[in-house]
Amino acid sequence: MSTAAALDYEAAMRLAVEHADLVKGATYPNPPVGAVILDSAGRVVGVGGTGPAGSAHAEVVALRRAGSLAAGGTAVVTLEPCNHHGKTPPCVDALLDARIVSVVYAVADPNPVAAGGAARLAAAGVRVVHGVEADLVAAGPLREWLHKQRTGLPHVTWKYATSIDGRSAAADGSSQWISSEAARADLHRRRAAADAIVVGTGTVLADDPALTARLADGSLAERQPLRVVVGKREIPSEAQVLNDDSRTMVIRTHDPAEVLKALSDRTDVLLEGGPTLAGAFLRAGAIDRILAYVAPILLGGPITAVDDVGVPSIARALKWRYDGIERVGPDLLLSLVPR
Repeated sequence: MSTAAALDYEAAMRLAVEHADLVKGATYPNPPVGAVILDSAGRVVGVGGTGPAGSAHAEVVALRRAGSLAAGGTAVVTLEPCNHHGKTPPCVDALLDARIVSVVYAVADPNPVAAGGAARLAAAGVRVVHGVEADLVAAGPLREWLHKQRTGLPHVTWKYATSIDGRSAAADGSSQWISSEAARADLHRRRAAADAIVVGTGTVLADDPALTARLADGSLAERQPLRVVVGKREIPSEAQVLNDDSRTMVIRTHDPAEVLKALSDRTDVLLEGGPTLAGAFLRAGAIDRILAYVAPILLGGPITAVDDVGVPSIARALKWRYDGIERVGPDLLLSLVPR
């Protein structure tokens, strides 16, 4: 593969990632995949993302948009094209029928039922290139789905907002708003892509959150995650989390393992509870990613973002590594994964 071709494939893959991000949260149980079709001259002639379950996969959407211009061209896909007949025919069939001559993909499909697409394409004489922008895809739109395929468990992201000195509220308990409007908008976008949001009964009783995903104008997003309340205390029937804006599950337990078991059919779970719930999940090793919105303010006081995590000394600290740092308005968004 020439250097020029490699650069073209990387740019096309980044475009495919953008379209995968657009459909994230709407494809369950299928993965959020993006695809780009290049014609024989290397020009973009079709793009697409996987639709809701039972509808067309990303490759088929992009091929339809490309039409006859796909013949002799290249398909650039974030995930290895599937080779099985589920609710839709194999994507490999669609690529062969469109007379695609090259297929470029980022990540191999770890699902043994759907895998084998690359080998079948190669056997049919299609040039196959794999691994292009694999890290970008694996840490991006496919992060949670790949985790579910590896572990059989939902991927849990602990999200919280804090001051630079690690406080989640002022000494009087007030916490609205630590983070900026831009950070809150970013959170609502992530909520709309998640399968479930988990909080404890303490958060419901103290803050009465609605736990919905909202648009910039305050209206409800089209897609709402399942709202999950964890704990043994009763919550009032008039609590916002029980309104009709979305579905709600109440799990009477303090055990993170039981919560994950109850959510075993989900892929992308946001943990938004207070310090007690966060500490329990950290002690159980049940958090796969941390998203911390850090505001440039100092609060002091006793209310921290997390309670006891079972660390008796600095030598026993829970070790994480940064896998992303970005500005969100005046705040920093820190993404961390276990080291």
